[in-house]
Amino acid sequence: MNSNETTADSILDWEEPLMELAARIRDAALGHLRGGPAPTRVDRPVSQGVGDVTYALDRATELAAEEWLQEAGRRSCLSLFSEDAGWRHVGPDDSGDLVELPGFQHGGPRVVLDPVDGTRNLMADLRSAWTVIALAGAGTEEPRLSEVELGLVAELPDSRAARFRILSARRGAGAFLEEHELSGAVHAARQPLHADNDDRVDHGYFSFFRYTPALRPMLAELEADFFQRLEAQEGADPRHCFDDQYISNGGQLVLLALGSYRFIADLRADLAPRIESSCTTSKPYDCAGAILVAREAGCILHDAEGGQVDFPLDGVTPVSFVGYANAATADRISPHLLRARQEAL
Repeated sequence: MNSNETTADSILDWEEPLMELAARIRDAALGHLRGGPAPTRVDRPVSQGVGDVTYALDRATELAAEEWLQEAGRRSCLSLFSEDAGWRHVGPDDSGDLVELPGFQHGGPRVVLDPVDGTRNLMADLRSAWTVIALAGAGTEEPRLSEVELGLVAELPDSRAARFRILSARRGAGAFLEEHELSGAVHAARQPLHADNDDRVDHGYFSFFRYTPALRPMLAELEADFFQRLEAQEGADPRHCFDDQYISNGGQLVLLALGSYRFIADLRADLAPRIESSCTTSKPYDCAGAILVAREAGCILHDAEGGQVDFPLDGVTPVSFVGYANAATADRISPHLLRARQEAL
């Protein structure tokens, strides 16, 4: 982290500091959930951030991220986007003190952070949330997904868990999975993560994410059409096409990369213009790092129209994506999704 030019080698140098950032966020989240120094109820909204509502649990992790930024910025220039604060640009002055910089023109990396993706799950102690981090190299403006070089998705487990997982990837170098005990021991050493080659169309989780109530009728119609097509043309048994509503885009993409999901479609941003009420959609910081991990594992990610997913890494751009467990699955079922979408529109 001593260089202000983000070459391929220096991008790799940032992996350990970003692991440390994820660890601090995890400690803050678990401490808050277990009644640590901050007594505020975790499910209490405290402010409106740049990207979404900030709850007390989010605030605790944002403070941990701020402490990390203060330290990292004294060693090297960087830009950091967080869900609550938006973009910040920092670096050391001649005496080593932290200073705010005017923009991206500092030669350091551009990092996008969602400290807690899946806040609502974790607040209710239903299932894990995830810290999602994406790193792009140096640039003079806000980066895009296509510029992300390093992705990290770190688990924030519920109160019953004894372990947590970390998935990571560098562009062109594959994805990796490791598992740790909350006590600090390594449970499963870092291993390459590879998608399977199974193109089955049933006996698995094929999920359409239906977070916004106003969109559910349209999504239900599209979903029913899609599965009717799979049944009629691919021989799928719809009784064994399972659903899962995981309120975490990072978590959805983790399950895709692990092979637990065979397919995930988040079409909220694509369909939202067709309803009159407001709609909450996925945002870039929710999923940028996780998309790189899933891609490097061998999953296929498309936009709603079947094209390449790309978007600016900001706090406001609505994002739709469709994920397939592997290329064989995408080849087999994506034409049916596109036809069902066209009918819905």
